[in-house]
Amino acid sequence: MPAPLTPSDELLQLLPDAVVQTDARWIITYLNPAWYRLTGHPVEGTLGQSLLDFVHPDDAGALRAGMPVFRLRFADSDHRWMRLQLHPKTDAADRVISRQGVLIEITEITEQVVMEDRQRFLRLLETIDGVVWEAELGVGNTFLSPQVERLFGYLVEEWRADPGFWRAHVHPDDLADALVIDDAAYHATHSYAYEMSYRLIAKSGKVVWVRDLCRVDVEPGRPNRMIGLMIDVTEQKNTELELVQSDNRYALATRGSTDGIWDWNLQTDVLHASERFHEIVGLGGTGRLHEHGWQFLQQLIDSDDRERVETAYRRHLSGHQPNFSVDFRARHGSGRLVWLNWRGIAQFEGGKAVRMAGSLSDLAERSSSYDALTNLPGRPLFRDRLEHAIALHRDGASKDGDTPSTADTATFAVLLLDLDRFKAVNDTLGHHVGDQLLQQVARRLESCVRAVDLVARMSGDEFNVLLESIDAAGAAERAETIASALAVPYRIGPHTVNCGASIGVVSSQAGFATTDDYLRAADAAMYQAKSLKKGDVAN
Repeated sequence: MPAPLTPSDELLQLLPDAVVQTDARWIITYLNPAWYRLTGHPVEGTLGQSLLDFVHPDDAGALRAGMPVFRLRFADSDHRWMRLQLHPKTDAADRVISRQGVLIEITEITEQVVMEDRQRFLRLLETIDGVVWEAELGVGNTFLSPQVERLFGYLVEEWRADPGFWRAHVHPDDLADALVIDDAAYHATHSYAYEMSYRLIAKSGKVVWVRDLCRVDVEPGRPNRMIGLMIDVTEQKNTELELVQSDNRYALATRGSTDGIWDWNLQTDVLHASERFHEIVGLGGTGRLHEHGWQFLQQLIDSDDRERVETAYRRHLSGHQPNFSVDFRARHGSGRLVWLNWRGIAQFEGGKAVRMAGSLSDLAERSSSYDALTNLPGRPLFRDRLEHAIALHRDGASKDGDTPSTADTATFAVLLLDLDRFKAVNDTLGHHVGDQLLQQVARRLESCVRAVDLVARMSGDEFNVLLESIDAAGAAERAETIASALAVPYRIGPHTVNCGASIGVVSSQAGFATTDDYLRAADAAMYQAKSLKKGDVAN
């Protein structure tokens, strides 16, 4: 005889809204009867399945990342927009052990819902000293964080009351270039991230250097919407100029920065690059001084990008840009292709640029959650998921009397994939074909894994896969399936491209302690596979 319902259980049974609860791996552990009335899926037949299996494939990543609005598959196979604000329950070590929330259907994502989603995201940025904003064409700013008053002296109300307020307060010398970038975002046909640096006139009349980290969201049938974070970098700009005047400060910056630092004497053409600079481009055993600055940089930059990079810094030297920041492809010392960001500012004497200084960043190491080209999760999200999987596995192994089925659910495997002959595709067919190849590879990888697994692009033509609740034999079998899928020729425009992959596999049975341990082991296994023959899998 079933146990009698408690008053709280009876209330949940009577609620008109669907109550959903999952465990840490998104397996559904509780549903009230409203689930069936809303979705048409029977409760008993749904329990034990992954919630992600019911979510539209394009929205699964967003739900895992904490966004509450997504499309859910109903029993009639139709996908409808839903809102599910999941509240996590954690253990003493702050690890998620379950999630629960109320599922509500929304006929359209109204501005109120979007604002709530943005505000939830903004709370993650509350430790950053900057102004978070949202804007829409013809409306101006639909949201501004209160820091705008402290940083620039303007009230939120007066800024938002005028749709042209931002444009009216950008420094006149920077306005033309800023408007080109701004107008391009308002009329974009696809979503993308971008960055602007300009000067803003504060209410006091003070000139404030601003670094604006932005993203344009393009959705069919809706005006383009931008979100961003304005950071006061006036002090940083002054520091960059002081950097080229002080050897002591320069040395300190090179030791403390995770980016590569460089200082270029334009009169002698001698470029000084920090040790970290050389690490980023994979150059070891070379001196830090390079007598022919541009010649040294040219050999690093991919030939297709050299003209664009040179144009960016020369526009700054000619006075058309207050500084420069340009992304480009570079050939790492190991032979692989990496995406880098090169930025800096010049020192002028008598109207002539005499020195430049700045930094070099590996874009794969930046903390963005998703890769814009493939729309896959990036390095930070993958590392977070792997760290959580390691913790679950460690906890499961340490519990006495654990049943085999419980222990199996905490097993996992890490796959590292490197495309074979990818450089040849870029060299012979062009980077635009290479980019499309990466996109097709991403889609094939997603089709080869379960909803509970994670596919991520780490950098260049390297991908990682995290397989959860799987043993070593199952991981090896899945890796073979992936290798076979990637070996099928790709059709890109008029071209038929053959480009398989070498795959390294490491299982949780290895018992490593950290994410770096697993990634290094997978990297070593991948290179072993490469040494065997193209398209092999190694453990």
